[in-house]
Amino acid sequence: MSQLHSPVSTSQAGPTGHQLSATDAVTASAELLEIARLRAADSGLAYTGALYPLEAWSLVEAGVATLVDVRTAEERKFVGQVPGSLHVAWQTGTALIKNPRFLRELENKAGGKDSVVVLLCRSGKRSAAAAEAAAKAGFTQVYNVLEGFEGDLDSQQQRGDVGGWRYWNLPWQQD
Repeated sequence: MSQLHSPVSTSQAGPTGHQLSATDAVTASAELLEIARLRAADSGLAYTGALYPLEAWSLVEAGVATLVDVRTAEERKFVGQVPGSLHVAWQTGTALIKNPRFLRELENKAGGKDSVVVLLCRSGKRSAAAAEAAAKAGFTQVYNVLEGFEGDLDSQQQRGDVGGWRYWNLPWQQD
């Protein structure tokens, strides 16, 4: 049985909790994408931009971006996944062998190389490598989710307490 974990609605609410107009939502999304592009440029990243989980969710929820989970099928099943996210594994199996069809699958599932694509993995490292490969292959709007789904390791070498999609209480489900 699947469980859905969801925060209080993050649906394009302004600072007073009122819904944003469609124009304001588009403006806010454009600003987030620009911040992500500047963040990537400042860090010398080889792909379009870097987003924190809350930023990524805001763009996905607004319909501006497509969220693609690049973790293995096993990780999605046993650790959890974002409802409605697409899946294109960057690496497969327990040996984490690079998926030779990754770029072709990403292009087909995301709707082309000019679509706004947000990549998510466990900690943001594999999705960064996937974003770099996609950018080199001609994807023009590929973003990485910093912190990933589970975040970085804490002092006890465990994930979940230092950032990540689940840490920020964004929607996710587990089988």
